[in-house]
Amino acid sequence: MKLATFSAGAAPELGVVVGDGVVSLSRAAPQLASDMIELITRWDDIAGEVAAVAAAGAHRFALDAVKLHAPIKRPGKIMAIGLNYADHVAESKMETPANQIWFAKMSTAANGPFDAIQVPKVSQFLDYEAEMVAVIGKPGRRISKGDAPAHVFGWCVGNDATERAWQHRTHQWTLGKSFDTHAPFGPWITTADEIPDPHALGIRCFVNGEQRQSSNTKHLIFNVWDQIEHLSGAMTLEPGDLIFTGTPGGIGAAMEPRQFLKDGDVVRIEIDNLGAIENPCANEV
Repeated sequence: MKLATFSAGAAPELGVVVGDGVVSLSRAAPQLASDMIELITRWDDIAGEVAAVAAAGAHRFALDAVKLHAPIKRPGKIMAIGLNYADHVAESKMETPANQIWFAKMSTAANGPFDAIQVPKVSQFLDYEAEMVAVIGKPGRRISKGDAPAHVFGWCVGNDATERAWQHRTHQWTLGKSFDTHAPFGPWITTADEIPDPHALGIRCFVNGEQRQSSNTKHLIFNVWDQIEHLSGAMTLEPGDLIFTGTPGGIGAAMEPRQFLKDGDVVRIEIDNLGAIENPCANEV
């Protein structure tokens, strides 16, 4: 299933995307969950009811008539891995990491799949990074690589938007990665059962219609199961946590001349079977 948070002229609602429409769970079965994290947490008990609501099709809206929000308004954790595609390592003029390189994006960076990405007032070195995003479903600590797939609820398209000057002024990347609006994701959560192999998906990024990134998740240096095993060695992963799994080569900072995002630019990111997000860039006011 494809699970969305959307609004149709009122407060945000939960829904199931079916074809070119979305069926409101909040209207048809409000007792199931009040938000996406609760829906994820209760999933094993209510998945059948959600499927029945989607099949019945009551309270259905056309997708082009609603606003899609970030599937999870405030994720508990947004973790992201750096230097995880060989071509991105090469363009960054760095060595292939022997160990996974992790940083956090603050929850206030979470942004909708079609909402504006702010070009910050304090610096204008804004860049894009197309990424597949894993959404944690089952909590766990010290999760083995073999058990990791069972802890993923689903997948999204994401943009690890980055303010490069702030990223590189220190060895800690968190501030440069955590500006408000700099973690758009969506357009919905595609549940894990629909994606038998997340390591075989084409991923692409376009800026103003020009293709900048094109790769496949099979090229991850550390695959998602490795990532979950490593992360959960340090922290408990909880339902609704997000893992940004790495970006391929083609970032603006590596172009000659460098190409940073500016007011009016539009960034579109597509991943096979997961959909697309498309965010305009706008100066912070």
